[in-house]
Amino acid sequence: MSKKRVLFITQEMNPYTTLSEISGILRKLPQKTAESGFEIRVLMPKYGTINERRHKLHEVVRLSGMNIIVDDEDYPLIIKVASLPGARLQVYFLDNEEFFKRKFVFNDKDEKPFEDNQERTVFFCKSALETVKKFGWAPDIVHCSGWMTSLVPLFLKTVYKDDPIFAESKVIYSAYENQYESTFTEKFIDLATINNLSKSDLEAYHTDRAITLDAGAIAHSDALIIGSESVSDSVKELFDASEMPKMEYQEAETFVPSCVEFYKSMLEE
Repeated sequence: MSKKRVLFITQEMNPYTTLSEISGILRKLPQKTAESGFEIRVLMPKYGTINERRHKLHEVVRLSGMNIIVDDEDYPLIIKVASLPGARLQVYFLDNEEFFKRKFVFNDKDEKPFEDNQERTVFFCKSALETVKKFGWAPDIVHCSGWMTSLVPLFLKTVYKDDPIFAESKVIYSAYENQYESTFTEKFIDLATINNLSKSDLEAYHTDRAITLDAGAIAHSDALIIGSESVSDSVKELFDASEMPKMEYQEAETFVPSCVEFYKSMLEE
């Protein structure tokens, strides 16, 4: 019997970033999942702050060479890989010079959010799914962590819903504290209407003239996890009202093993 597959799409991961609790959780969760008998893949952005020599990144030539369209512009996608220290795991990094080759991750030197964070989000989410298609690797579970992954659930339920690679995939979204949602503008809706999507398809991401990344992701997911103790009131309300499978916030020592059990329960349904 073949192993069940879990795809991790994350905006952060230790030791490559140490920005928030997402980094620490994603350092442990894929390893524990693999040790529990799952086959896994991990995708994250290749930020300019990641030292390629120290972490021994190298380009995967057979996967690179795609172009990703954002706002009618073509952006080359370069895919790199590294082995996670102390674990038999590989992490795939999605790179583009325009979006990620800079000295900071989400904020500039003056601690102001980059104006193109919304373009970067669209690029990363679309790139992640195109990369998995190129793997030819069909995941049973797609676990998205953080606001930068928030378009993946929508894309999976619309643009990629008939793709055989994702036909059986169940989507889990982990919501964390989000400091960037308020900096997104209505332009984000236009940017995210890829392929044949319309603005009405992104209705859940846009309420009262504000962009609601977590709300949009939750609306298109199959299950929900609260990853931060301090998520917004609106996320808490959506969590409480939702009838989908869900896992409440837990302290660090129980969070990771509970996630693995959550995967198992999702696959038994």
